[in-house]
Amino acid sequence: MKIRRKQEPVGIIDIGSNSIRLCVYDGAARVPVPLFNEKAVCALGLGLGKTGRLNAEGVEQAMAAVGRFVALSRAMEVEWLDILATAAVRDANDGAEFVRRLEATYDVEVKVLSGGQEARLAAMGVMCGIPDADGVVADLGGGSLELVTIKGGDVGKHVTMPLGVLRMAEAAGDDRDKASELIEKHLKKVKWLAGGKGRALYAVGGAWRAIARICISQTHHPLTVLDTFSLEPREALRIIDLVATQSRKSMEKVPGVSKKRLAALPLAALLLDHIIRATSPSRLVFSIYGMREGQFFKRLPERLKVQDPLISVCRNLALMNARFPEHGDELMSWTGALFPEDGPRESKLRHAACLASDIFWNEHPDYRAEQAFLKVLRLPFMGVPHRDRVALAYTILVRYQGADDGPHGEMAVQMLDEAELRRCRLAGLALRLAHTVSGGAPNLLKQTRLIADKGELVLEVPPGHPAALLENDRTFDRLARAMDCERLVLRRGNGA
Repeated sequence: MKIRRKQEPVGIIDIGSNSIRLCVYDGAARVPVPLFNEKAVCALGLGLGKTGRLNAEGVEQAMAAVGRFVALSRAMEVEWLDILATAAVRDANDGAEFVRRLEATYDVEVKVLSGGQEARLAAMGVMCGIPDADGVVADLGGGSLELVTIKGGDVGKHVTMPLGVLRMAEAAGDDRDKASELIEKHLKKVKWLAGGKGRALYAVGGAWRAIARICISQTHHPLTVLDTFSLEPREALRIIDLVATQSRKSMEKVPGVSKKRLAALPLAALLLDHIIRATSPSRLVFSIYGMREGQFFKRLPERLKVQDPLISVCRNLALMNARFPEHGDELMSWTGALFPEDGPRESKLRHAACLASDIFWNEHPDYRAEQAFLKVLRLPFMGVPHRDRVALAYTILVRYQGADDGPHGEMAVQMLDEAELRRCRLAGLALRLAHTVSGGAPNLLKQTRLIADKGELVLEVPPGHPAALLENDRTFDRLARAMDCERLVLRRGNGA
């Protein structure tokens, strides 16, 4: 028997200058979480600067890779398949011939992106995860570098330059001074780059993701998730200079850095150094989302585009895993009385915690808190700053075990200030109490109310409510202490 999805998956084949990748995404989701992700290194752009033509060996490898990816996409019954070609195919004299061959062989349509289109899609990929992104997106590939400004959900000025890692290696080899001259020659023409001063610089591309791993290792950052890992410019320049000058052997020791990337890293680091100096950003932010995710976002219906990525992910997780998915929004309303001064960031994190507060109910009870913390920390949230990831995970940790000692609590202490820690503890304990009061079932919380009154935290419950039989629950006292109240009083006979 064949089981049908509510919505078929969608696929994107990205024919780049160095590699070809197929990503298949869940077509019904706001966040492009890959159902399938595979790449083949074909080096189509190798030698392009000298010959003007695609690498002949790479063409045959690319034909085979695209054939495999098309066959897989059809077997997965994707709703639509976009095949996008970028700098190497765009610039090669025989690029059009290669496209015609692909289309005739596999009965597909291949779209060759202009530099402007590639830049816009990279910017949209960043905004897919960070809707309020403000600054300059720098997307580095094998054949080209795209720079584009973004603000308020809009794409601004953009430029494409032949500064991909393959192109630079071909033009400058191991000559660092020659590479610097080449980079400066192109960047000096882009007068609007100075407008990036004091705003964020978003680094996109595989070579820069590898540099992010080295930065995480060098700074001993406790969270190894690459997306939205960020550094202050001064610290970034220090580590990037180290990457640009250190030996291949020393870089091989960094966990998670592909050996295939190592040769390109010194030039990629040098280029990033020049861009940071040209833009003077407030922060360097590494994004794992770019052109492919931009194409995914472009295809989304408006009803999904306007959703907040974090809230959308947590809501979908609740629908799939929570015992009573509708309970999350009730929790948000019920806990609101404890957080009257919440700003937009705090409110969003509390809403996410409410939605995710019951998705780990089926974990082994001895490991539930630990598993919840680690899974929340590593979930595919898009555009969530690392501090917010830790704050959300820590809130859920407290929700499940009601305590914050142990190594996971130590990570939170390392990354959050005392005000954030207190707020996370309070939110986690409030969620723990809410689940105790309601058993996680819908509609019961609506009948109760929490009130801070004269040094006491009062829980009002109506006659016959299940919570009216609660006495001496430790969560009551913990929540009261977290709110600097003497105790929590169970007041029967009132209710909301």
